[in-house]
Amino acid sequence: MRKSLFIFSILSLGFIASADANWQYPKNYSRDVWNGDDGMRFVISVRGGAAYGTANIKNEIGGLTGQYMIDINTGEIIPKAYYDAAFPSGSTDYAYAGYAKLGDLPVADNYKDVSVAVGVSAGFTMPDAPQWRVEFGFDHISESDYNQNPLFDGELTLIPTGLQVEVQSGGAQSSMSSDIYSIMAFYDFFDGVKKPVKEIIPYLGVGAGYADTKTMLQLTDAYGDLSDVYELQNFGIADDAGVIQFHKAETHTSNLVPMLAVGVSYGINERMYLDAGLRGMYVSKVKWQLTNAATTQSEEKRRDWFSAEKLMYVNAMVGFRVEF
Repeated sequence: MRKSLFIFSILSLGFIASADANWQYPKNYSRDVWNGDDGMRFVISVRGGAAYGTANIKNEIGGLTGQYMIDINTGEIIPKAYYDAAFPSGSTDYAYAGYAKLGDLPVADNYKDVSVAVGVSAGFTMPDAPQWRVEFGFDHISESDYNQNPLFDGELTLIPTGLQVEVQSGGAQSSMSSDIYSIMAFYDFFDGVKKPVKEIIPYLGVGAGYADTKTMLQLTDAYGDLSDVYELQNFGIADDAGVIQFHKAETHTSNLVPMLAVGVSYGINERMYLDAGLRGMYVSKVKWQLTNAATTQSEEKRRDWFSAEKLMYVNAMVGFRVEF
């Protein structure tokens, strides 16, 4: 009898030990059976590279008109501002040729440029699905230039004379930079719970962000058709010749942007990864405006001058990612 009780006690201790082991390591169907690892990691990454941007530039002048004079002897047509500066007392050699809608002028060229791009992210890989990682990111696309002289260039019909004239209007020294705050979901192509080391791991990413794009505009009346426009008098200061020296204007445009990513990473060890990839971002519209440079917000006046539509950034970046 005593021998039977001793055997029963030994077996009972075995069952208790087994139950204790199962309690410590639940859901071993997807985790490392030795330490209960579910694959979840916190992720921090930094990156840098170049951004290539392209966009269609659109004339946003609207209903402004330019005034023109014609030399009755040669047929040469000049802006009225040039005529007023050259002949303050008038001239019998010139007659009024009519006005043209400057908002109908096409742009001289669209936007395309390369700038520096940098970014940081923080996030995590999903428990029991470590192929998926979610990252909250910030990307800065540094200042790129859009300089045009003339800014607008094309043929217009003068009203009411019907004369066809080649019109060039304005010169622009301008720039653009963007800050993008995003959330991205990435899928790393590997099997198992832990990422392999010393191997290339492809990935795809999709997400969305909020873009704050800053533009700077220094407009010049390079062709003399803007200085005699009454609506523009408060957007600059006229010099001795009556030509407006426009104020330098800063404008911020906000957009929600869809984002895509593709790339590869390489595991140096289980915590550190090198990363190289492309990120595409689509910004629907960015504005360049004139301002009267007022010192208070209530007095400030702004006027759209041109915009970038369908702005596409493609960032080629390399970086370093830590998972812990």
